[in-house]
Amino acid sequence: MGIQGLLQTVVRSRDFAELRAGLRRGMSEQAAIGLVGSQKASYIAGLYQDIKQNTDLKKGPLLVITYTAYQAERLYTDLTAFIPEQELFFFPPQDVFVYEEVTRNLDILRERLLSYRALVDKATPVLVMPIQALAEKLIPSDVFFSASFTIDLETRVNLESLTTQLVAMGYERVDMVESPTHFGIRGGIVDIYPLTEEKPIRIELFDDEVDSIRQFDPTSQRSTENIKAIRITPANEFILPEALRKRGLAALRQQVDLQVRRLRRVGNAEGAMELEERFVAQLEKLEEGILFEGIEQHKPCFYSDLGSVFDYLNHGYVIFDEPARINEHLRSLLSDFQESYKILLDKGRILPGVSDNYHDWHSILSAAKRHHIIYLAALSKRAPGMNPVKTVSVQARPPESFYGKFDLLQESAKRWKEDGFSILMVVSTKERGHRLVETLKDYDILSTYVPVVDSQLHSGNVLVSTGNLEAGFELPQMKTVVLTENEIYGRPRHSRRARTAEEGVRITDYGALREGDYVVHVNHGIGLYLGVQTLQVAGVHKDYLVIQYAGADKLYVPTEQVRLLQKYIGSEEGPPKLYKLGGGEWAKVKKRVKESVQELAEGLLQLYAQRQTIKGHQFSPDTVWQGEFEDAFPYQPTPDQLRAIEEVKNDMESAKPMDRLLCGDVGYGKTEVAIRAAFKAIMDGKQVAVLVPTTILAQQHYHTFLERFEGYPAIIHVLSRFQSPQEQAASLEQLKAGKVDVIIGTHRLLSQDVVFRDLGLVVVDEEQRFGVAQKERLKALRQSVDVLTLTATPIPRTLHMSLVGVRDMSLIETPPENRFPIRTYVVEYNDEMTMEAIHRELARQGQVYFVYNRVQTIDQMASRILKIVPEARLAVAHGQMDESRLERIMLDFMHGEYDILLCTTIIETGMDISNVNTLIVYDADHMGLAQLYQLRGRVGRTNRVAYAYFTYRRDKLLSETAEKRLQAIKEFTELGSGFRIAMRDLEIRGAGNLLGPEQHGFIASVGFELYCRLLEESIAELKGEAKKEPPEPVIDLDLDAYLPDTYVTDAAQKVELYKRIAAIGSRDEVNEVLEEIEDRFGEAPVPTHSLLAIAQIKAMAKQVGIGSISRKEDLVTIRMLSGLNLSEAAVRELSRAFRGKIRILGSRGSLIRFRCHTRDGLELIRELEEIVASIQEITIGKANVHKLPEEAGKKL
Repeated sequence: MGIQGLLQTVVRSRDFAELRAGLRRGMSEQAAIGLVGSQKASYIAGLYQDIKQNTDLKKGPLLVITYTAYQAERLYTDLTAFIPEQELFFFPPQDVFVYEEVTRNLDILRERLLSYRALVDKATPVLVMPIQALAEKLIPSDVFFSASFTIDLETRVNLESLTTQLVAMGYERVDMVESPTHFGIRGGIVDIYPLTEEKPIRIELFDDEVDSIRQFDPTSQRSTENIKAIRITPANEFILPEALRKRGLAALRQQVDLQVRRLRRVGNAEGAMELEERFVAQLEKLEEGILFEGIEQHKPCFYSDLGSVFDYLNHGYVIFDEPARINEHLRSLLSDFQESYKILLDKGRILPGVSDNYHDWHSILSAAKRHHIIYLAALSKRAPGMNPVKTVSVQARPPESFYGKFDLLQESAKRWKEDGFSILMVVSTKERGHRLVETLKDYDILSTYVPVVDSQLHSGNVLVSTGNLEAGFELPQMKTVVLTENEIYGRPRHSRRARTAEEGVRITDYGALREGDYVVHVNHGIGLYLGVQTLQVAGVHKDYLVIQYAGADKLYVPTEQVRLLQKYIGSEEGPPKLYKLGGGEWAKVKKRVKESVQELAEGLLQLYAQRQTIKGHQFSPDTVWQGEFEDAFPYQPTPDQLRAIEEVKNDMESAKPMDRLLCGDVGYGKTEVAIRAAFKAIMDGKQVAVLVPTTILAQQHYHTFLERFEGYPAIIHVLSRFQSPQEQAASLEQLKAGKVDVIIGTHRLLSQDVVFRDLGLVVVDEEQRFGVAQKERLKALRQSVDVLTLTATPIPRTLHMSLVGVRDMSLIETPPENRFPIRTYVVEYNDEMTMEAIHRELARQGQVYFVYNRVQTIDQMASRILKIVPEARLAVAHGQMDESRLERIMLDFMHGEYDILLCTTIIETGMDISNVNTLIVYDADHMGLAQLYQLRGRVGRTNRVAYAYFTYRRDKLLSETAEKRLQAIKEFTELGSGFRIAMRDLEIRGAGNLLGPEQHGFIASVGFELYCRLLEESIAELKGEAKKEPPEPVIDLDLDAYLPDTYVTDAAQKVELYKRIAAIGSRDEVNEVLEEIEDRFGEAPVPTHSLLAIAQIKAMAKQVGIGSISRKEDLVTIRMLSGLNLSEAAVRELSRAFRGKIRILGSRGSLIRFRCHTRDGLELIRELEEIVASIQEITIGKANVHKLPEEAGKKL
């Protein structure tokens, strides 16, 4: 919104004034021809401004329709420079045809629902959409809008009917609401997460009246702010009221019968049988009112009056961007649909009625003609049915491109200024703007940076500002020229539209315990968690966590000891071994791991200490060139990237040699950090070696470095088997003479014949993939030069924290902003789906990975794929091929020689091709989650939407593990537990890579969390920072102190709360936890108040050295820890404070007793709290704890 002044210039032009005049005279159809670059966006924004501000014009939404989703994205981003974001909406197309039985994508659904809401809530919203989004028919607007409802403080709520209503709207009931489209009911508390809201909503009821409405944080589950009302919108676009369901069901049944008879009549018995089988299941679900994936294909059976977005507005303005192209793309979409439709109809996969789900150009244009229409185009090419009353020819031309050649820009700027033009240069960030002003000054172009362009566009002046424009334009009539980064540097801007629902879910608790999980008890070893059980012992209720050990052994762990338990996270290789209770085996295993960890910690500390004493090259601070080079990066760096860059530069500028590990997921921008470090080294006249594990990666890095160093005098060579012996020898000669700045290669770089003139930096990519000999050579290098190691395997944060102070590490945990989410589908494999997925990718000039993990039959699969897409160029690649042939195929694929790479999982690591944006995995249920996660990371590397299809074979009996795995993969789409498990497994691999393969076995034997704890303790001991914790006091008061099932119904949430309560350390924390519990579950019952109060007493007792507090009938005994007694002064003060109430016994006050005559548990707790608080005040407050000789102190 910083370039409003440009918009004012555009709307003052004679061409725009003509178009505006036609609109004011009520012309139904107009056209503007000759628009270039981002000028279209300025015209749309000008029309929006006029409709909004002019009282003579009827208010209404502006629907901007263009020819592809990519063009719609570009146009939307351009419009953000002129129109407030709260008025601008993107209406995306569905990624799949209606008959595809896959889960509809949440991001797409969210943006479409926000658009529908804007049509109701706002007077003049602007909706940008590709024709593909407009083509699919919609349910009637009255049905859709009547499904929404508002809850305010006056509303009365019937929980039963609310549940029914939410389920009908597409919401799913869960125990804990963390994701959009979920709702939960706990007593009088209702949590709902509408897709259209940034945060979920908590409604607290008093009987059936609404007591309060609050937003809450899905991560912490805590309420954040009160609101007065909330509108609940559907969680689905397909709404099916009960009456219509029954009527449509009969029509659907009739259609199935007719089609079965038709198929049999033409001799297609196989198709008829398939149809019957498929639709029996669908009809059964519909009978029960269950909506299923792919139900949208049956819309015509339920609704005879399907419409389009045009029917969702009373009066509006329709802008067609390039109508002739829109018509062509719509024809192509419908032709693809018809082709698949005929095949599927024959196979008995769909019904004839499915064809009624799409609009053609004629019906779209007819519906649009009920509103005002404006056609915008570069050339006067017409589409059928266009009848503009008036056509405006716009005077404009695209400016020349300078590709970073500022001497050419200097000449053009001089000419423009002489001709009286004003020049506006639009860049993506403020820093770039200031840098551009400095660069222009070097070329005698005087310019000014302005954060906001209003009235400064005068003849002869040059302004630089920030904005998000795709392409520039020249307006001779208005004597104005606009240049963007595209024209100045020869690269388009990269930007991101909005937060996505998929990204909105934070990954919080990896350790959430579910029944059936393996757990590690610090003292008893690995067991199987069976759940929480409430037991009544001597009339007192208490919760226990039940753990199954080897044989019939069971352990009941009291909830206050929950800290002794951790979820077992080991490896994906198989279930861990269960230990026997009371056996000595676990103690031996733990001892062995402890010794190994101690050894590892010693080695790390020794190495770290040695490196502090070595002197290396101290690099100079950043130069102006460094700033310019960093500005040329076409993306916006993430905060994590910037932090990592800062850490690397600080290391380089220090006197000791750098040895930093940079961890970040695939595609998170590690290479850019390395490139900036390399540039810094070159600026100091040093050479850089980039070491990679494979020839393919060497080639990839070589191209990336060449691209980034374009225009700078850096000489970059690659050393790999793709260079002839002569080329290799020449490179080595030049390297030795200091004529090569950056050399990229495999372990060949570590050979003895590779001699550097002045090596300053070594970048190592994926060190764990090198052999022992190479690692030893690297170890020697580390003594003298700066080393930056990159790894794509994420490192667990807990491990990172354990290693603080013994290893320099940087973590990049945030994905780059321009990344689109990967649309992930878990589907039954069929050839039609494969054909459509491949066609969709090839239509946008992309490439496809098809992962088939059976070498024996991979050639048969190749024939099968070529049968369904004969026009595709396909290559086969697997690990059993000759290495040089495999590399040649990979390189040819990388250079676009093939469309499809049919391969095994060899692409799992290291392939980084931005043009590949569709992945199909055959038999995904055979693969591990971490493997699937990494495969999925191979696509979606650019600002294009990527697709991942995880397929399984139909009617194949899936093993229980495979079924669980598929369910978890489905949750990939919402960053659910599948994602968490995969991430965790990858982190375990990362831990193994970082600490060495021998440690991997130890991690598996005791579980990851316990391993990290042991490592942290060992490092602290060796550094002399170990803290001795006093033992936990044992409190047994014969009281009900637990979370009743009727209050907290979900066992996993219960365990999480017990963990929180066990960690309480002060009165403030008690109040905080109570506040949270009551916020989430309503008013706490007495046993829960008792539980919290006892937790507080326990925290105070631990501070003063109380070992146990017990009660027998009416006698309460407080026992100090063995070897820790109260001083005489403390005993006197306590006796005085509680005269006649307590008795102090034992050697020097080690025992305190008092009688409690009340039956009220909370009264007893209050008395006890008063006594313990007094002990705390007297002993800690006045330093009156009397210590025994050293031997006794050791017992503490």
